[in-house]
Amino acid sequence: MSRLDEIRRPVHREMEAFEQRFKQAMSSKVPLLDKVTHYIVRRKGKQVRPLFVFLSAGLAGGVRESTYVGAVLVELLHTATLVHDDVVDDAHLRRGFFSINALWKNKIAVLVGDYLLSKGLLHALHHREHQLLDLVSDAVRKMSEGELLQMEKARKLDITEEVYFDIISNKTASLMAGCCAVGVASAGADLDWVENARVFGEKVGLAFQIKDDLLDLGNDPTGKSSGVDLKEKKMTLPLIFSLNKAGSGEKRRIMGLVRSDEMNPSKTKEVVRFMHEWGGIEYAKNRMNGLRDEALRLLSHFPENACRTSLADLVAFTVDRSR
Repeated sequence: MSRLDEIRRPVHREMEAFEQRFKQAMSSKVPLLDKVTHYIVRRKGKQVRPLFVFLSAGLAGGVRESTYVGAVLVELLHTATLVHDDVVDDAHLRRGFFSINALWKNKIAVLVGDYLLSKGLLHALHHREHQLLDLVSDAVRKMSEGELLQMEKARKLDITEEVYFDIISNKTASLMAGCCAVGVASAGADLDWVENARVFGEKVGLAFQIKDDLLDLGNDPTGKSSGVDLKEKKMTLPLIFSLNKAGSGEKRRIMGLVRSDEMNPSKTKEVVRFMHEWGGIEYAKNRMNGLRDEALRLLSHFPENACRTSLADLVAFTVDRSR
């Protein structure tokens, strides 16, 4: 049994039932659309976000019918944003599979994303889950704002640490926060519990994104990495910290490499080595671990049970994962 399977154990039956509901929610009478959605279902990843929904519901009394509605809503809207992101980034692969835009071109991919978004909204409205719809819609709004803020700042490469956290709080952490808030709200908890769960999810989401920053750099101090973020000129936390610590001459040199039209393996290696030497990697790890600890402290305010234990393990998994 994998670590994630062990974490799922308190809600494994609920997750299995969710899979069927998710498939049904995506179905369409249009043959092309049905073909695309079947492809999406077959290549779904770990489904960590629905898992956060179900485990969070377990914190506040247990899974209800509303929890299934919330989990389906979250996953439909999340999937819609991924489809649209691949179009925006001109990405042809996701989790080792061809993206929707790679197989069916951008126009169809955008329309499929729109369809999934509308299905999520209608699913919540059909079940009269207005509170859950409000929580998730707010997260999607923040995700769009975060993406646009990142694009705006990427042109000048002038992102400060404060702006970086604004970006990832909206772009990544808002949906994780929404998952946890939806789970607790679906179990009938009061607003204080919902807010505590939201902030818990936000801390986890921030740690999750910093981990992604670190994974992109690899584990080799000599600079062996995938370097996707550098190729896309994304200012990540390790780079921001290192640039602030370096002298003006070294800072100009590294910024010249980052701004260059072609970020080849040699340049990537040089920038990653710079981040190691100026402490950016270590600083990012410390911030990530601090956010993990804050999340666990917030989690400790909920009654102790199997779901709380699994959520604590899921938080640890988020920062320990290797991909």
